[in-house]
Amino acid sequence: MADTLDFLLEIGTEEMPSAPLINASKQLPKLVVKMLDEAGLAHGDVRVVSSPRRLAAIVSDVACATEAVHEVKRGPKAQIAFAADGNPTKAAAGFARKCGIDASELTRKVDEDGNEYVFAERNVPSEPAMPILSALGHDVIAAIEWPNYRSQRWGSEHETFVRPIRWICALLGSEVVPVTYADVTSGNTTRGHRVLAPGEHAVAEPAAYEQVLKDSYVLGAEAREAAIREGIAAIEAERPGSHVDTPARIFDEVVNLCEWPTVLVGTFDEEFLRVPQEIICESMLSNQRYFPIFDAEGKLTREFVIVSNADPKVSDTVVSGNERVVRPRLDDAKFFFDEDLKRPMEEFVERLGIVTFQEKLGTTLQKVQRMEKLAGAAAAAAGEDAAGVANAVRAAHLAKADLVSQAVVEFTNQQGVMGGYYAEAAGEAPEVCAAIREHYRPRFAGDDLPSGICGKCVAIADKLDTCCGIFAINEPPTGSSDPYAVRRAAIGIIAMLRTMPTVGLKDLIAASLDAYAEQGLEFDRAVVAEKVEQFFAGRLKSIAKDEGILLDSIEAVPAVGVIDPAEFFARACALDAARAEQPETYEALAGAFTRAHNLADAALGCEVDTSILGDSELALLRACEEGEDKVSSALACKDFDAACSALAALKESIDTFFEDVMVMDENASLRENRLRLLNRFVGVFTDVADFGLMAKKAQK
Repeated sequence: MADTLDFLLEIGTEEMPSAPLINASKQLPKLVVKMLDEAGLAHGDVRVVSSPRRLAAIVSDVACATEAVHEVKRGPKAQIAFAADGNPTKAAAGFARKCGIDASELTRKVDEDGNEYVFAERNVPSEPAMPILSALGHDVIAAIEWPNYRSQRWGSEHETFVRPIRWICALLGSEVVPVTYADVTSGNTTRGHRVLAPGEHAVAEPAAYEQVLKDSYVLGAEAREAAIREGIAAIEAERPGSHVDTPARIFDEVVNLCEWPTVLVGTFDEEFLRVPQEIICESMLSNQRYFPIFDAEGKLTREFVIVSNADPKVSDTVVSGNERVVRPRLDDAKFFFDEDLKRPMEEFVERLGIVTFQEKLGTTLQKVQRMEKLAGAAAAAAGEDAAGVANAVRAAHLAKADLVSQAVVEFTNQQGVMGGYYAEAAGEAPEVCAAIREHYRPRFAGDDLPSGICGKCVAIADKLDTCCGIFAINEPPTGSSDPYAVRRAAIGIIAMLRTMPTVGLKDLIAASLDAYAEQGLEFDRAVVAEKVEQFFAGRLKSIAKDEGILLDSIEAVPAVGVIDPAEFFARACALDAARAEQPETYEALAGAFTRAHNLADAALGCEVDTSILGDSELALLRACEEGEDKVSSALACKDFDAACSALAALKESIDTFFEDVMVMDENASLRENRLRLLNRFVGVFTDVADFGLMAKKAQK
């Protein structure tokens, strides 16, 4: 017998759903490796082969037997291990138990250091691989988990699996490994394609397994994916400029719905092209797993891609059948759209009054009313004229109308999109239509923002209303729990406000809470406002950290009350850049600020008596006055680089002051005057950043 042989374990089933099959394909190699290692069987690489009806692992170079092991472990000294009467002590008993032997089996021997110790010797004989693999096959099948899918009992035993097991093929080299699970006993056969190669097909050895499958019209997942992509590429090549839409989730599902894929093209009636392409595409993708074909201009065509698992000889019949199947689905989509167009959007808006937004926060209609105020406020702050503000309010008014439309009830992913179509049909302004269509953006990290100011204002109003409402009812996100996606909403708001520097986040938070209060919601407004602001500050810090801004710079900016995203990042980046250019200057300045801040007494005020100032004190006062003017002008212009430069100019004068002046002088008048001067110095920094936090960071 050879020292190593390949091992095959194939679990043959009724058709498994795509998602659990993909999940199980990831679990299988880990389980096999883990159990082989625990059994002490050496092995090579593990390769997984899967199809809707099978899940298989091929392991190369599995040892035909475990290696014999001779273990010798040294324990405590003999005088500790045994009492005067020769009986083992607790120390000996514990050591023996740890080694898996009885204390009577311990031996005594003098070690190299000249001391006598007790030793435990254990011989583990070599074991043949066959019985180990037999147990492993059963245990691997039993250990596969099926999250979000019920694992059910099949047969007379208690063993479970996601679908009925019909066969097991288990081989070590050319020998069958006996495996029994759920009333099925292993053999040396697999099964081919249900139509093209039905019945059993013998597998001589694991190395021949994939070829046997291919000869039986079954391809592994990688080969099926390649075949489908090749077929789609050929279709696109035949139609210059065209594009087949293959969403990843649907594509993966299609790959796992067939064993021998054939890529075909079907067509639907031209009348359906008058229906919004989004619901036509969703109907085809979600219901039939057809891939829509778009032309060079990005418009939907009448054609769609079908991936068939049938005999290629009957492709015409397959295409005809699928064309008949798709028509009623598209008829439904067209019917819903046409029926929705018969009703004015205001009717939809009124019906939102019976749709609950959140149990404690009222109806969706109430949310819309709050959104109108927020969107208008955001648009005005963004510098929009009266028409622009009116468009934002109107878009917010209609943004949720499509939630009660028949089309969106059927195709929930198209909320907003359908509202845009209905608004367009009703003659609303293009900006309003676009804002309705895009106001759910950004839906995830990296998603596009709404294309216009109107859309951004409505999107901000929608998301901020949710954030403020959830905090107002004291149900903020905690840990990994965020049922209302408040964190995602906040990140989206920040992304949009970074492009709208004139819009103040604090002002919008205040307006949102005002809107809730006007509708009768009871909450401590000041407390909730602070919590919401802190929440956004946390999100800003997290984003800034991901973008590589220094942590102490990140902390220093919100410490002075800045949470407006555009300004926050501008300040933090300016501070980072200034520190990078003059690291020693800013480190020293941070230290001086902290020293001054610790000495300063705010109760004394900032009015300095110049008549009793020395030269160093006067120089610092003049530097502060100049710094105040420069910082004020820079902040007014949002020139944070200039503000940082103005602060840097204070270094020389504050350094000289601390070198020359005894602040805590015995003379009360001098002492208090100098403290007022330090108050003045600290005040120059107040509106820029908290330099004390940077000093603390440097000290750490």
